[in-house]
Amino acid sequence: MKLSKIIESLEKWAPPIYQEHYDNSGLMVGDQDAIISGCLISLDCTEKIVEEAIKKKCNLIVSHHPIIFGGIKSVDTSHWAGRVITKAIQNNINIYSIHTNLDNIKDGVNNKISKILKLKNLQFLKPKEGFSKKLELYIPEKEKNEFLDKIYEVGAGHIGKYKECSFQHKGNGTFVPQKDSNPSLGSINKKEEVEEIKIELFFDFKVIDKVVDIIKKFHPYDEPNYFISDSQVKSKDVGSGMVGERQIIFKKLLSELKEKFGCKSIKHTKIIDEKINKIAVCGGSGSFLVNDAIRKGADVFITSDFKYHDFFEANNKIILVDIGHYESEQFTKDLIFEFLNKNLINIALHLTDENTNPIKYFK
Repeated sequence: MKLSKIIESLEKWAPPIYQEHYDNSGLMVGDQDAIISGCLISLDCTEKIVEEAIKKKCNLIVSHHPIIFGGIKSVDTSHWAGRVITKAIQNNINIYSIHTNLDNIKDGVNNKISKILKLKNLQFLKPKEGFSKKLELYIPEKEKNEFLDKIYEVGAGHIGKYKECSFQHKGNGTFVPQKDSNPSLGSINKKEEVEEIKIELFFDFKVIDKVVDIIKKFHPYDEPNYFISDSQVKSKDVGSGMVGERQIIFKKLLSELKEKFGCKSIKHTKIIDEKINKIAVCGGSGSFLVNDAIRKGADVFITSDFKYHDFFEANNKIILVDIGHYESEQFTKDLIFEFLNKNLINIALHLTDENTNPIKYFK
């Protein structure tokens, strides 16, 4: 199977547009036309991971964390990332990373953590905005129903559990067809006034190309007038962190975290109440979501990478729990493996045997 087909499958699952502005998910090293025979899945991409890929005859590494974040000025083998990239190229190994776009989807990293912790009634801690679009368009009243049927077919007009949603209001449109135009109504150089309907409807950004294609193919005017803008509607499919319900005693929760996530130590703020009913989670660095967790009524927020001063933000309103970055995201490997195993055929898939956590603990 070509690498391009694997990338297409991964990006349909977790579209790159869902990633955070600072991120660099995608193909790090490689050739999209390469035929992939084996794939190694890891959280990070290190020299040992490349060596493991060579040993296991894998010419693709799919990692969660990108090896290249910002712009790269040189591939210097005195730096660990330079050595990884060089070794991968020398051995014809492709590297693809699927990072915060996988964090931000409904069945992504935070959903995996929530399932391990047996949380129920899940919702995003911070739903994303800007993934819903609004279409405004003018069309002759007689033509509107046939046109709407076509545009609904591609998924426009969906709002939550409702479909074929639109707002329509009547008015008169005027125009003068110029030379070389091809008017469906009116005559060249003669002013025309037509009873029109202004249609407004929402659609998911993923179908924008289909929506525009419908307009071009089925709108009766040769020069249709339409406007597409961003909507501030919060997405139900894209967001940061998750929050869910579970009744548990806090110290029992800590013991469970230590056991299931293999934590060598756990940092937390003072215990406000031993009885926990609502738990928020965010794989990786989640300190930016503290206030969202408080607003959602979470008793505990489990994440990693809190700085000293971040812990003060608990403000006796929530218990902040830091289990470690690697620990919080380690099951991402399994998540990617499960997806690829279900969707790819004739490719040997391997989970890494390496623990890539660079942090060690003195006991």
